[in-house]
Amino acid sequence: MSEHSPAFSLRRIAAMVLRHWYLLRSSWPRLLEIVYWPAVQMTMWGFLQLHVAKQPGALALAAGTFLAAVLLWDVLFRGQLGFSISFLEEMWARNLANLMISPLRPVEFVIALIVMSVIRLAIGFVPVSLLAIAFFGFNFWSLGLALAAFFANLLFTSWAVGMFCSGLVMRQGLGAEGLTWSLMFLFLPLTCVYYPVATLPQWLQPIAWALPPTAVFEGMRALVIEHAFRADLMAWALALNALWLAGAAVAFQALLAAARRGGSLLQVGE
Repeated sequence: MSEHSPAFSLRRIAAMVLRHWYLLRSSWPRLLEIVYWPAVQMTMWGFLQLHVAKQPGALALAAGTFLAAVLLWDVLFRGQLGFSISFLEEMWARNLANLMISPLRPVEFVIALIVMSVIRLAIGFVPVSLLAIAFFGFNFWSLGLALAAFFANLLFTSWAVGMFCSGLVMRQGLGAEGLTWSLMFLFLPLTCVYYPVATLPQWLQPIAWALPPTAVFEGMRALVIEHAFRADLMAWALALNALWLAGAAVAFQALLAAARRGGSLLQVGE
């Protein structure tokens, strides 16, 4: 690394983002995959919502939260996947060792992955949210300013998980790749995406409240059902996310250092 290289460079970040953007733009299967699964999920849950909404009582009232929950879950899952896949592209290309001996700093690499996470999420989420309006009359954007709080907290969590998973893959090699696809699904029952926290056993509820997305999904239900924005829940999620991001950053640096010491950056195929 050149001793004249600046400690932080937006140009290096932009170069990494441009590389991944060209890779994404040049492959229509990649673009199709980003939209395909969210669209399938939205369609399935949309028809379920239409069916449940015809039932009497509280069940019909709860049906209004299904599509919102599906779309917010997709923000969380796709945000993490967008981060992790961009990282894995470097692993699959056996380019990670080259990046780590280049002037690119780890923090610049992480920021570039975060930018690609947002780009990938926008490509998949915007068309699907418009399809929800066209097919089911559900306008997710009508949630207003609360939507920004939901998005921010879910993205922060997704990046924290993405950093941790990427660090594990660097240290353990592609044998740990499966975690980047599956770890987030551990959050699905614990963050109460489709039901209130009170549904969980009493002993499990404190664990659920220690996960930032739980507060987001509880806040979403309060907004859709009670038309009340829970600023206290968003503040709680933000405080937890600050801890999660700090912990993920420390873990990423430690795992990167261990990978360098162990030489696993040169054995990315194993």
